[in-house]
Amino acid sequence: MITISLAMIALAGGAPDVPPMGDPATIDAIIKEGKGNSQVMKRLTELCTTIGPRLTGSPQLSAGQRWAMKEFTKMGLKNVHLDEWGETPVGFDRGPHNSARLVTPDRSEELVFTTNCWTNGTNGVVKAEAVLCPDSVEAIDAAKESLRGKWVVLPAPEAPAGGRGGPRPAGGPGGGGATPPPAGATPPTPPQRPAPPQADLLEALDKLPIAGVVRGSRNELVITAGRWTGKTYQNHPGVPQIIVRKSDCDKIVYEANNGQKPMLEIQAENRWYPGPVKQYNVVADLPGTEKPDEVVIVSGHFDSWNGPGSQGCCDNGTGSMTAMEAARILTKVKAKPKRTIRFILWSGEEQGIYGSAGYVKNHAAELPKISAVLVDDGGTNYHGGFVGIAAQKDIMEAAFAPVATAFPTMPMVFRTSERMPRGGGSDHASFNAVGVPGFFTIETGTSNYTYLHHTQHDNLSQAIPAYLVQSSVDHAVVAYNLACLPDLLPRDVPPSS
Repeated sequence: MITISLAMIALAGGAPDVPPMGDPATIDAIIKEGKGNSQVMKRLTELCTTIGPRLTGSPQLSAGQRWAMKEFTKMGLKNVHLDEWGETPVGFDRGPHNSARLVTPDRSEELVFTTNCWTNGTNGVVKAEAVLCPDSVEAIDAAKESLRGKWVVLPAPEAPAGGRGGPRPAGGPGGGGATPPPAGATPPTPPQRPAPPQADLLEALDKLPIAGVVRGSRNELVITAGRWTGKTYQNHPGVPQIIVRKSDCDKIVYEANNGQKPMLEIQAENRWYPGPVKQYNVVADLPGTEKPDEVVIVSGHFDSWNGPGSQGCCDNGTGSMTAMEAARILTKVKAKPKRTIRFILWSGEEQGIYGSAGYVKNHAAELPKISAVLVDDGGTNYHGGFVGIAAQKDIMEAAFAPVATAFPTMPMVFRTSERMPRGGGSDHASFNAVGVPGFFTIETGTSNYTYLHHTQHDNLSQAIPAYLVQSSVDHAVVAYNLACLPDLLPRDVPPSS
């Protein structure tokens, strides 16, 4: 009986001029281990439930990085360390006490909300009447005494037609329509007057002795963001600014317009820590046997936003854990890549790809010997392929062919571009900007990324295990194959040309 491996079948159909890659028996072992003994969901669950969301500059990110280093060390990887890229001027995180309720004489309703990072929360639970914001800066000044101690409400802005601010698609994982009002409740109505431009109003309200500002999101998603610019532990002024989903804001506005004097009970436990706080990426190596100074990087960003409800799961616990699972698989099967495979968990990505940009700057001398950088940061969907230049096409298709064969219901493609992608809001962009091939994996599948991206829904319930198994195996196989090429992966023309 003749046994033909999956890897041999896949590679047999490749272009005749594709150079040799990894050992077919090792590739088969990678696929068998990754499909039959996956640990990706176990590790993702531990990350999301034990560590939780991991804001850059927060104690939870530091705890997560220590955990990741311990896991990499247990796998037997070498050179496990924190690689410094910079600092934040102040530390920030959330405590466990975050809640918001709309209280009327006949009911109490939970509100879905967030606050931006590096903004002030409340001092315990603050219960106060919700009143509508006057429609001009002058009117705010005239009404400042009547606003004292109140929650001042800005109506939700109108959502733009289509695009990310539009309605949430229905159906499928992460789908479903907007949350309806409770049975028997008066349906919300739009504000009685058009919403004025909010920036000037917010600036005026920020100076008043009010409980805080409540403003609505454009739809049923509440997006957490924020900037540390100009903030320090000693100097972070401003009233609490609470962002609630549109339907919740519409209810508050309706009741305030109809004389019901709604009361809000809100606690936002925002914590500040002295800075500056040094920031790091986590690095771990599977050393190469023949060219250890040449590197293939497998990576995902480890930091996340941390609004109430989020566990930092699909943005980007999933991408970080597929990298870690690839490391586990490769060490488990005792893979011997010719080049070093380096696993990096970036931080500072959400605020401007600071971690990868810092790595590129601090390791400039090593850039000519980096063959490729693989970045998984598209949510919980599976690796549907890669985008790159024509000179890479045959090699990359041969590199992922065993994965496409092993997961026939999850097809993969290589999309050819005239240039390597220069833009993009993830860590591949830092490398493409300096001519190192950076690949943002094409994410394919049924998950609705908009529903999860920086929202209250970014939690473990949204992860799709079968997709993460495929993505982990793909990382391991592609990284191993590229690490075994006779030469570095072909490069784009220099960015300056």
